[in-house]
Amino acid sequence: MTAASAAHVFLPALSGTELTQSLTSFEEFVSGRILIWLLLAVGLYLTIRTRGVQVRLFGRAVHLVARSRHQRGSLSSFQAFVIGLGGRVGTGNIAGVALAVTLGGPGALFWMWIVALLGMATSFAESTLAQVFKIRAPDGIFRGGPAYYMQRGLGLRGARGGTARLGRGMGVVFAAMLVFSYGLIFPMVQSNTIALTLNEGHRVPVATTAIALMAITAPILLAGMRVVARVTEWLVPLMAGVYLAVVLVVIVVSAPRVPGVFADILAGALGLKAGLAGTAGGLFAAFLNGTKRGLFSNEAGQGSSPNGAATADVAHPVTQGLIQALGVFIDTIVICTATGLTVLLAGPEVYTPGVEPRWAETTLVQHALADALPGGWVVWFMSFVVFTFAYSSVLGYSAFAEINATYLGGGRRTGVVLRLAMTAATGLGAVVALELAWVMADIALALMTVLNLIALLWLSRWVLAALRDYDAQRAGGASEPVFVAPGNALLPDELPGDVWTADRARARVVSLDEE
Repeated sequence: MTAASAAHVFLPALSGTELTQSLTSFEEFVSGRILIWLLLAVGLYLTIRTRGVQVRLFGRAVHLVARSRHQRGSLSSFQAFVIGLGGRVGTGNIAGVALAVTLGGPGALFWMWIVALLGMATSFAESTLAQVFKIRAPDGIFRGGPAYYMQRGLGLRGARGGTARLGRGMGVVFAAMLVFSYGLIFPMVQSNTIALTLNEGHRVPVATTAIALMAITAPILLAGMRVVARVTEWLVPLMAGVYLAVVLVVIVVSAPRVPGVFADILAGALGLKAGLAGTAGGLFAAFLNGTKRGLFSNEAGQGSSPNGAATADVAHPVTQGLIQALGVFIDTIVICTATGLTVLLAGPEVYTPGVEPRWAETTLVQHALADALPGGWVVWFMSFVVFTFAYSSVLGYSAFAEINATYLGGGRRTGVVLRLAMTAATGLGAVVALELAWVMADIALALMTVLNLIALLWLSRWVLAALRDYDAQRAGGASEPVFVAPGNALLPDELPGDVWTADRARARVVSLDEE
C-alpha cells in the first residue's frame, strides 16, 4: 500500500481548507478547554508551594533586574532576561489584547492580571529548573531549558530505568517540537504581520519587506547568540519604553476618564454592571478571553523562556528565576494593560462594550491612539511598534530554537543551517500565509506545554529546595546567595555535572551523553 492510499484509508478525504479548519478546531479545543485549566492549576499550585514567591520577593526581583547588566563568563542575566522578554512580547500584546477586550469587555483585563500573577510563579519555577540543570556548551555559553531538565531531572540516581528513558524521550519530543515551531513557523507568523502592516499602512510591497527582513536578520543570527543577546539588550527596552511612553501620554490626556475605566474593569470582571459585556457574552466571556490572552501572551508554562533563562551566568538559580518571573509582569500587567487601557479610554466612536468595532484588532488600537492624540504620526508609530515587537520575537525564537537543536545533537554546522533556515522562513513568511503550518505549530506548542507542565510538577521539589536554600542564605545575612550543589542537604538528590560546584569558574564543558 502506498503512502497516498494509506492516507486515503486512515484519514478523511479533506481539502487543504477543510484540514486547516479541522486542525484549528482541535487546537482551539485543546488550548481553550484543557490547557487553560492546566496552566491555571499549575500556577496556583506553585504559588501555594512557594508561599507566593512572586509577591513576597517582587521587590528583590526588581532590584536584581536593575543590577543585572554585569557581564560574566556566559551571558549576563539581563541579556537572558531580554531574550526571554523579546520572545514573550509580540504582536499579541497589541492585537491579542484588543481582541480580548472586544470579545470579553473591560473585565477581560482584570482576568489577565490574575493569571499573570499565577503565571509569575510558573515562570519562576521553570526558569529556576532551567538554571539548576543547565550545562556549559563548547562556545562557553550555558545551555538549558525544559528538554535538559526533563532528561537530567528525571534521569537522576533515584529515577533510573523507565523514568530515565521517559525523561530522555520527553526531552527529545519537546526539543523537536520547539525547533519546528519556534525555529521555522513562528518567525513566519511575525514577518507576515510586519509585511501586512507595512503594505496596508505605507503600500510597501511584501516582496520588498521580505528582502529587507532577510537582509537585517541574517547578519545577526549568523553572528551567534552573543550578538542576538546584544541586539535584544537595546531593542527590547527601546520598543517597550517608547510604547509605554506614548500610552502614558494617552492616560494623562484622558485622565478624567481613568477612574471610570478602572471601575468598568472591576465591574465587568465580576458581572456587577449591565452593559459591560463583550461581543462574545458576559461574565464567562470576560473570564475566558482574559485568561486565554494572559496565559498565552506571557508564555509562562509553555517552556520557551526557560531556554533563554538558562544562558545566564548567575550565582544562584533562584536569582534568574525571580528575574524571569518579572518578565511575565512586564509582558501582561504592564504592556498588555497599556494596550487595554488605550482601547478602553477611547471614545464611543472607537470602542463601546458589546459593539463590534469597525476595525481589525491592530487598527483598532491605532484608532484608539488617534482618538486621544490626533495626527498622521499614529500610523507610523503603530508600524514602528508592530515591527519592533514582531522582530524582537524573531530574535528570541532564534535563541530558543538553537538551544534545542544543540540538545538534539546538532553541532556548529547544524546551528548555521538552522540560522539560515530561520532567515529564509522570515522572508517566506512575509510573502505567503501558510495557515496549515501555523496551525500545526500551535498544536506542537500545546504538546510542548503539556510535557513542560508534567515535568514542572514532577521536579517541583528541586524548585522548592533551591528556594529554601536561597531564603536560608538571605535570612543568614547573605546579600547575594551562592548555590553550591555538592553536599547540599536541602537538595532531594545529588545534582549531576559540575556547574554548581564551589569553584564554579572551573566548570568544564559537558555533554548530556557523559552523564
